[in-house]
Amino acid sequence: MNRPLRHIAIFCGLLMLALLIRTNWLQFAKSEELATHEHNRRVKITQFATPRGDIIVGGKAITGSKEVEGTDFKYQRTFKQGKMYAPVTGYASQAQGMSLLEKTYDSILSGEDERFAFRHAKDILTGEPRRGGDVITTIDPKAQEAGYKGLSELDARGAVVALEPSTGKVLALVSTPSYDPSVFAGNSFKEGDRFQALVDAKSKPLANRPLRETFPPGSTFKILTAAAALEHGVISDVDAPTDAKSPYKLPMSSTTISSEAGDAVCDKASMKTAMQYSCNNVFLDAALKVGDEKMRETAEKFGFNEDVYSDAFGDMLATKSIYPEKLDEPGTALTGMGQGSLTSTPMQMAMVTAALANGGKLMQPHIVEKLQGPDLSTLEEFEPQEMSQAVSEETAKKVQEMMEFTAREGSAKPALIDGVTVGGKTGTAQRGNDVSKEVPYGWFVSYGKNSDGRAVAVAVFIDPTAMDISRSDISGGRLGGPIAKRVMQAVLGK
Repeated sequence: MNRPLRHIAIFCGLLMLALLIRTNWLQFAKSEELATHEHNRRVKITQFATPRGDIIVGGKAITGSKEVEGTDFKYQRTFKQGKMYAPVTGYASQAQGMSLLEKTYDSILSGEDERFAFRHAKDILTGEPRRGGDVITTIDPKAQEAGYKGLSELDARGAVVALEPSTGKVLALVSTPSYDPSVFAGNSFKEGDRFQALVDAKSKPLANRPLRETFPPGSTFKILTAAAALEHGVISDVDAPTDAKSPYKLPMSSTTISSEAGDAVCDKASMKTAMQYSCNNVFLDAALKVGDEKMRETAEKFGFNEDVYSDAFGDMLATKSIYPEKLDEPGTALTGMGQGSLTSTPMQMAMVTAALANGGKLMQPHIVEKLQGPDLSTLEEFEPQEMSQAVSEETAKKVQEMMEFTAREGSAKPALIDGVTVGGKTGTAQRGNDVSKEVPYGWFVSYGKNSDGRAVAVAVFIDPTAMDISRSDISGGRLGGPIAKRVMQAVLGK
């Protein structure tokens, strides 16, 4: 064999060897990954070959399945009150895939979980079809409805989160505007167009605002600033006058910041009065004196800069809320009033409120109560988990005192409920560099406690961009307070 032919033969042999190695690698090393890949059509066919199990709220299924013809997929997902519950369920589409609980617990809902192996074998022998399990949520249907109706009546982009402070149970998770997952659950061209229209919509109906979007928290963050100031000894007596002047001059700057309540009320006001009237100067000064490191330390104990959900919750993982690092003095002061480069999800502000209402103890938020087999047996039950002791019980009680005073005598009055102990804080958060052009966000956080010990913490976020409302009427108390009240009433039976 001459030299060129020998080189060609060796090259062809190497190609064959590479092909054999690649084939064996795919068959053995990557077989399981490829077999379970979400874009593997066989996987999708299996997912929709039988009726899926259900997602349960308040003892009732909010999902279902219907038999369809003329497709490889035998069953199609259906949703009850889809728009209201979309931030909880997510979608299960034959063409678009899955999200949120539908995705995280797909193996349970589709019946493919390994814990069903014995049942599958039994079903084959008896001729029974494969059946999926159910996901039992912590959602309170009355609270969810109250939050959804409240935001919808305002025609607002926004979010509502309600938590049970003592356990971390998510009682409401609302996002508006929303979408109905049923309208694109199949794989027709028409349903594909509907999904694309939702993707392209300026109002972002597919966005999960409670978990996935962050915003400046504005004056609602003042409850954390107060907690940090008390915890680190900057403030000891919430009724004592401070030395914070109004208007307040930012350090290293010629910028001065006033408060809507006026300089006469806010000048050298006590922290309790500052909470009542939302005086910026007192909280700017408190954050500056606490310092960026201790402010960040306290914020992180409440959940900032951390993942809200553990890995067990998969696709329900929330976007991190950020208390920035390496802040200068003006930047640190601005975080005291919830502005600057500080960002938060509505879930995070609900966590802060819940922890303060729970004696400073922060519980891990969770939205699933238990996983249930098709025979109603319990596969897994989720127990409450403590994330941290964010602040001492003494500090938490002092912040509660101020929040309850603000609800009785200050800007949080719209959330008051007869026979219920209510604490609250309003917030209006500026966005953009030119505050005269950008419409501010509205926030409201509150908690309610019954005489029997039942409690709920609520965070309401409102983006009034699309609302027909004047700038002067945008107030967290005016817009968010009544919604928070309705949610608390729904949970507490008032």
